[in-house]
Amino acid sequence: MPTGAAPVRQLDSPAVDELTEIAHKILADFGSSAARPELLRRVARSATRLGETIRHACRPVDTDDGLYVLRGLPVDDGGIGPTPGSWATAGDRAAAWDLVLLLLATVMGHPIAWEGQQEGRFVHNIVPSPGHEDEQTGASSTVLLSPHTEDAFHPGRAHLLLLACMRNHDAVATTAASIRKVRLDADDIALLSRPVLPILPDDAYAEARAFAGEPPKVPTLWQTETGPTLRYDPAYTPLDEAPAVHRAAYDRLTAELERVSVAVALEPGDVLVVDNDMVVHGRVPFRARYDGTDRWLKRASVRVPGRRSRPYTEADEHGYGQSALVALL
Repeated sequence: MPTGAAPVRQLDSPAVDELTEIAHKILADFGSSAARPELLRRVARSATRLGETIRHACRPVDTDDGLYVLRGLPVDDGGIGPTPGSWATAGDRAAAWDLVLLLLATVMGHPIAWEGQQEGRFVHNIVPSPGHEDEQTGASSTVLLSPHTEDAFHPGRAHLLLLACMRNHDAVATTAASIRKVRLDADDIALLSRPVLPILPDDAYAEARAFAGEPPKVPTLWQTETGPTLRYDPAYTPLDEAPAVHRAAYDRLTAELERVSVAVALEPGDVLVVDNDMVVHGRVPFRARYDGTDRWLKRASVRVPGRRSRPYTEADEHGYGQSALVALL
């Protein structure tokens, strides 16, 4: 697995100053990073005034890598305080970064949140948490977080995922693999384009996992005008319910994604932007210390208005009762 193989878009000092000054001004005016409607409206107005350098850096993903790293933003390791023990205790730590991420997300599209995840916050804190080491969620540590499409169970999932690094002393790598780089034969593509299996909600969505409706069967692959896209989460896909020929095709896709996977060890201040229709992402295992120095990311999700990258049949899915909160601009 190659390390660090991700395109980099470097922000220059004037752009960094512009973005951070606006974020701190919004934070000072509102006294909190909590995404209240009036704060989101301020973010939307402020985002329209950001300069061309920032807008160019936030342009759509334009390579088959399906991702890039936005670099140049500073993080004060001492100033942000210790890594929280869980998202629930993070509060407003490193709150200015919540605003930075919301501004970037707003330039790219519409930030979204989920009623059933992290109390509806628009920016999530991703940290290792005691008692969750072996789960397939962002709170895990000792297990490989399997490559997956973010919120693959839901038809309203994000088009883009932003992961901002606050702290990563151990150079823990985020893994990523683009469907545009795999090699599959026509038979496998045809099999995986059929709606054979559902994708179930992950452990971060307790209410969705208890939803009583019939899980909708969804395709894993489909073609768009710009190339293939995917919807993939093997940890929450009941593969043993599929015919053997389908499982074999799915296994070949998994092997191909592993073959083309890259490992990106984010540095503090890096913002990894992932096209959630093209790229599956995960994380290598690591041993958490729970001493305030562990890896700490912030995450924002974005829908791109007018983007046509998904099958029309997704409109009929129930989403396991989960509703997205959209920051309409």
